[in-house]
Amino acid sequence: QVIPATTTSLMIQFLLLFSRQGKPRLQKWFSSYPDKTKKKLTREIITNILGRGTKMSSFIEWNDMKIVYKRYASLYFCCAIENTDNELITLEIIHNYVELLDQYFGSVCELDIIYNYEKAYFMLDEFLIAGEVQETSKKNILNAIRLQDFMQEEETPQGLFEDAGLG
Repeated sequence: QVIPATTTSLMIQFLLLFSRQGKPRLQKWFSSYPDKTKKKLTREIITNILGRGTKMSSFIEWNDMKIVYKRYASLYFCCAIENTDNELITLEIIHNYVELLDQYFGSVCELDIIYNYEKAYFMLDEFLIAGEVQETSKKNILNAIRLQDFMQEEETPQGLFEDAGLG
C-alpha cells in the first residue's frame, strides 16, 4: 500500500514590521480585511507583543490564528498564520527576510525601512506571493532588486539634475 505524500503550504495572513515604540513601519496583507479591521488588528497585535517579556515565547495563539514574531534590533517582525501552520517555518521565513534586508542595506535599521520602504516591499513581493514562499534563493531575489535599481537609474536621464542645478 502506497501512502501519498501530503504537501502542506504555509499561508501567512499578514506581515507587520513595527518599532519598539509601536509605530508600524511596513504592513503586507495577504488576506482581505476591511480597513477598520486592519487598524484594529494592527493595534491589538502591537500592544500585545510590546507588553510581553523578552523571555516569553515568540508564538501567540490569538483569535483563530497564531502570531509569530521576532525582534531584530529596534524592529519587530510579526506574521499571522493559520492555526495548523508550523511556527518554526514562519520564524525561518522572518529570518530569511531579515537576512535579505541585511544583505541589501548592509545591516538594516529602522531608518532603512522608513526611507526605502518601496525596496522593502519589492523584496517582500519577490520573496512571498499570496502569503506563500515564492523564491527561496536570496541570490535570485537580490539580483531582481539590483536589476530594478539599474532600470530606475536608466530611466533618469544623465545630467537632468545637473541641468536643473540640483546635482
